Amino acid sequence: MSSDTAFLTLMLDAPMQSWGFSSRFQRRTTGLHPTKSGIVGMICAAMGLAKGSDRERTVLEELSRLRMTTIVIPRQRRNHWTREVVDLPVLRLEDYHTVQGTRKASDPTGAKADPEATVLTHRQYLLDAKFGVLLKGDHALLHRVAENLGNPIWGIWLGRKNCIPAAPILVGCFDTDTAEEAWKVFLEILKLDYRPLKEFTRIEHVETFDAGNDTWSDGVPESFGNMRPWPIRRINQAVAEM
Repeated sequence: MSSDTAFLTLMLDAPMQSWGFSSRFQRRTTGLHPTKSGIVGMICAAMGLAKGSDRERTVLEELSRLRMTTIVIPRQRRNHWTREVVDLPVLRLEDYHTVQGTRKASDPTGAKADPEATVLTHRQYLLDAKFGVLLKGDHALLHRVAENLGNPIWGIWLGRKNCIPAAPILVGCFDTDTAEEAWKVFLEILKLDYRPLKEFTRIEHVETFDAGNDTWSDGVPESFGNMRPWPIRRINQAVAEM
């Protein structure tokens, strides 16, 4: 085992989650999996990093090197009559939303809002979604992140600010080289029956183009104060093997 490598494990559990993926203007969609930019943004909030600050840029450069795997953990329900346990499907909810008092075009600072202006937006959320997250990277960095997630400076949420976690996010930080070992300890801590990673649908961040089967534009920006253009990352979408 390499002493400078670790896995940080997280549990994302909430009544609603929303991970912006291809949102534009008034239509704010959500992806079906957590985005790397969303997870890193949550970490930055826990660390109290001001957007656009020199410290934020330095830490974001470090966090961009992390390799992330997200795992779909199905919610289950027992049928009242048959007693059969079934997985609940993840649903999308679209909220019809109005925003008043947008800034005047003549005032780009937004100091003078126009109370007559109303913008209609459509915002999507995931319902009945639960995810495990494995972040692989530098031992010292991940242990520092774990401390902040256990005692965050600013509030943390699962995508949007109204998606408040239903349980503590941090599961643990483990000094291991393999995702399977980290996953096994993750399940033990949460008192869940062990099943190997291959039995779960997951998104894996890969290092070479040939190792992946899709490319997402949800990488870590240089600063959350200036997020365009979004960096891309190569991923492998793996379906559960039963």
